[in-house]
Amino acid sequence: MTDLRIGVIGYGLRGGLAAHAHQPGHGAAVVALCDPSPAAAGRFRATFGPDVTIDTDLELFLERDLDAVFVLSPDYLHHAHARALLGRDIAVYLEKPMAITTADCDDLLALARQRSGRLYVGHNMRHMPFVREMKRLIDAGAIGTPKTAWCRHFVSTGGDYYFSDWHAERRYTTSLLLQKGAHDIDVLHWLMGSYTRSTTAVGELMVYGDATDRASAADPPTPWHERETLLDRWPPASQTGLHPVIDVEDVSMMLMTLQNGTFASYQQCHFTPDYWRSYTVIGDAGRIENVGNGGDGTAVHLFDCRTDRWAPDGATVYPIEPTAGGHGGADPAIVAEFLRYVRDGGPTETSPVAARYAVAAGYAATESLRSGGGMVAVPPLPGGPAGWFDGPAARPEATL
Repeated sequence: MTDLRIGVIGYGLRGGLAAHAHQPGHGAAVVALCDPSPAAAGRFRATFGPDVTIDTDLELFLERDLDAVFVLSPDYLHHAHARALLGRDIAVYLEKPMAITTADCDDLLALARQRSGRLYVGHNMRHMPFVREMKRLIDAGAIGTPKTAWCRHFVSTGGDYYFSDWHAERRYTTSLLLQKGAHDIDVLHWLMGSYTRSTTAVGELMVYGDATDRASAADPPTPWHERETLLDRWPPASQTGLHPVIDVEDVSMMLMTLQNGTFASYQQCHFTPDYWRSYTVIGDAGRIENVGNGGDGTAVHLFDCRTDRWAPDGATVYPIEPTAGGHGGADPAIVAEFLRYVRDGGPTETSPVAARYAVAAGYAATESLRSGGGMVAVPPLPGGPAGWFDGPAARPEATL
């Protein structure tokens, strides 16, 4: 079997994904990078060898005879980079979020359809063992028919991560409700079996807007994935060297009415002391929730007997064994699926259409929270879901 020739655009925070694809002699080899950073080039050569090519110019990179490319660049470059690759008929792994506007997502889907291109979006949480176990139990009828769901997302590292670099600016992210929330919105859609039809939201820059210790525009802060995250950088007011411009919300909440008539909600806070996600789905015959996000002690709890008190011991507990690899084993699993998709086509657990709806919901919610919290409709996919990604490679339809 001839190795797929794999390239990478942007060797920063998510660069480790490419290492899972590097299997010389066994189906795939990472051979090229496009990144303007000399430090990134050095790390790339150290990982993949001295014979890789390094380009700082995208047009030169596009001439490297590549079968597939991991687009791991900052969010605001996703659309341009994916568009350039699809235009050259190169298969694309596009890190989430798909783009930072609904219109740019729709543009990529239209181009991929027009050129029969292979577009894959990295919603790796669909491969996390605890999420997959929740999905399995729900689909098996363990809670009856799902009626409502919510996710609470506690982000203790908000200052280290999202308020120390470009994530802090609206022009680069739209909002953290979109950027950080895209994962969770996609999971809620997947578990509930439907996309958001309309949403209302509130949000505010409550804490990090008061930060006075900021880097200057002339001397920007070190990217957060290159900084050491210290647990004693607490409370948030003690954070130093933050991004010079901070205009995204550090706490936000959205309510969603889904297309199938069910409800969901998402809450996000970047100044909590702990870091994890808590999903709850309630059906007409039970409730399911996760405890932990993949580390030791992670479990899925199923409540399907009536009680008049909080009774965690009365739940059926499904332990989730820790799995090697980033994000609880999700990173190697999603890369393996992408490589199979590039080579053979066929359905995938992730869906570019679902990725579009995650962005569209976050984008509409941002519009709502910045205009007084009114209800905002999520525009349906132009042309409807039927017919998208229906080419000879059996690309995934608009399934959840």
